[in-house]
Amino acid sequence: MNKRIDEHGYKIAECLHRLINHEVLPGLHIEQQDFWLAVADVLNEFIPRNQALLNTRDVLQAKIDIWHLDNANTAFSQQTYQQFLTEIGYLVPEQGDFHITTENVDSEVAFIAGPQLVVPLINARFALNAANARWGSLYDALYGSDVIVDDHKREKIAGYDPVRGQKVQIFARDFLDISLPLIKGSHHDAVNYKVDDQQLVITLNTGNQVSLKDISQFVGFNGSVENPNAILCIHNGLHVEIQIDKNHLIGQTDAAGVKDVVLESALSTIQDCEDSIAAVDAADKTAVYANWLGLMKGDLAETISKAGKETTRTLNPDRTYLTTAGEPLSLPGRSLQFIRNVGHLMTTDAILTANDEEVPEGILDALITSLIALHDLNGSSKFVNSKHGSIYIVKPKMHGPEEVKFTNDLFSRVEEILGLDENTIKMGIMDEERRTSANLKECIRAASTRVAFINTGFLDRTGDEIHTSMLAGPMVRKELMKNEKWISAYENRNVVIGLKAGLKGKAQIGKGMWATPDEMAAMLKAKIGHPQSGASCAWVPSPTAATLHVMHYHQVNVSQVQQQMLTEANLREDNAQFDDLLTIPLLKNSADLSEQERQDELDNNVQGLLGYVVRWVNQGVGCSKVPDIHNVGRMEDRATLRISSQHICNWLHHGLLHADQVLETLKRMAVVVDSQNEQDSSYIAMAPNFDSSLAFQAAVDLIFQGEKQPSGYTEPLLHKMRNQLKHSLAR
Repeated sequence: MNKRIDEHGYKIAECLHRLINHEVLPGLHIEQQDFWLAVADVLNEFIPRNQALLNTRDVLQAKIDIWHLDNANTAFSQQTYQQFLTEIGYLVPEQGDFHITTENVDSEVAFIAGPQLVVPLINARFALNAANARWGSLYDALYGSDVIVDDHKREKIAGYDPVRGQKVQIFARDFLDISLPLIKGSHHDAVNYKVDDQQLVITLNTGNQVSLKDISQFVGFNGSVENPNAILCIHNGLHVEIQIDKNHLIGQTDAAGVKDVVLESALSTIQDCEDSIAAVDAADKTAVYANWLGLMKGDLAETISKAGKETTRTLNPDRTYLTTAGEPLSLPGRSLQFIRNVGHLMTTDAILTANDEEVPEGILDALITSLIALHDLNGSSKFVNSKHGSIYIVKPKMHGPEEVKFTNDLFSRVEEILGLDENTIKMGIMDEERRTSANLKECIRAASTRVAFINTGFLDRTGDEIHTSMLAGPMVRKELMKNEKWISAYENRNVVIGLKAGLKGKAQIGKGMWATPDEMAAMLKAKIGHPQSGASCAWVPSPTAATLHVMHYHQVNVSQVQQQMLTEANLREDNAQFDDLLTIPLLKNSADLSEQERQDELDNNVQGLLGYVVRWVNQGVGCSKVPDIHNVGRMEDRATLRISSQHICNWLHHGLLHADQVLETLKRMAVVVDSQNEQDSSYIAMAPNFDSSLAFQAAVDLIFQGEKQPSGYTEPLLHKMRNQLKHSLAR
């Protein structure tokens, strides 16, 4: 359907060809013919290697399946099982200790701990919101979330609620006392902030004038020294801005005229080409690349209509202040941008081979996203992303060191054709597949000159856990999986292995997503565990969540935690944790599960699966807040779908469920999901015409064909059905 342009034996979709030639290459001093020749050379070199790695996955999985079948009637031995995994090459020999040598890493990656946003790059508004989430209003985040609890007996007030506002102010003052303590007294008692003799002076309601306990925390201001309108301080590397305006609606209610406390929040953002988007054809891929181009050029804009008014969102400029000495000071107005490329499995029709076969999407991503990032590196962008001249690419869904080495080689080849210094492209390793987590040390070694990020993706890791051990037996209930000992071993080993490999001061060590964006009070209680675990970043679902979560990094000095963990790790062996990591999370006795418990588990899995799939196939929404079976909004993407579909496959295979039961549940839950979406005017219902609903058919296939899907991934079936729907709409 798309017109194509032949380039050195490859057929380029016209939309992609036009974007590269007319919008990306101008200003980069790279000739069109040179670039497309290089693309062909890279594809010729890496397509066979990519396919060989996928073949290895299939071979290993087949051997594991056979082993479980052959040993089904034998008492399970963890030692024998792990020896088998070693013999087939699933586990690789672990070499000696080493330290990564990554250089030219930005401070947001190497030194400052804080929240990280992950956002679908195909949505320009979301991409802009995330990039601009470097700074966030604490007052807004508190006022608009469930962190502040109202008296339910009190009548709701239209407009601004001063009682709720006062609770926000009290909470914020508590935060200031913890993060910016005074030498005496409290920020609650402050009636004036001013600058005197290059120091911050706070007048209390007693008339006493005090300073910060640590005077070096005061780094800048705006306005006059006698009447500043902004006070800039720093704690644990994170900036805090106290905004003052006695004429402001909020400032009028504050003794010191404080109208807001603004926190440096999302230090980095992963602009996602993968799990959170639905990019199934050349047009979708081109739109994704165009948004990345706008971010790297600094000119991305999105016009939004709301209540009859149009506003245009753009990237925030840098923030300017005066230092304590009165000299100009500039701080980044935007988070540091990473980009997550697609993994090794999927292909794209954005480029076809001479035989009309799609090329591996991950190879194309490496070429195009790196090319686009040159606009940041060569100074032609409106804003600077990386002050150290690096490109940050997160690579997901890699299985083991050999696949990491492939990506490392690919990045080296891209650097060569783009004229970049070696290791300009920094790699983020998603530790989210079982073979990677079991061989994490060697995975890091395979990219030791460029790795700048590792993290745990417990959702995909759970999906891979189920699929890899599909034939071992029925798995524990999904909600109880978090209690299995492999998960704690997985989370702990990721941090310790990263620290022992020298990531402290050179790379991020991350943790996964908070999945319920409306439950911020619960997040504040729970997510402090991430910095306490030694993680220097953790994923949040929104700018508001970033502003709230960053308070944890004021409470916890991650650098000190990491140093303590490193000292302890060097004094012990972690063999027990390794055994735990490979312990299969099987039900102890499936016969103890009642029929109702089995049905409840199925209802829960099917409802979540349908709620996500229907939006993905019918609306092209790759990540959204989907109501669960209790109508609690949960962030869902392909990783959560992988768990639900594989879990049903597993119980079906082992006879805990039967096919008719699953089909009945699918139809019954489709009605529930349709009702949950009835307020969406663009929603396409699945019931009662199940046979004609491509979304419903996708859900059926994900379950009944799920056991045979590569690594249990959901992408091939989702892409197939989304493409069918797009083609039918086009006709």
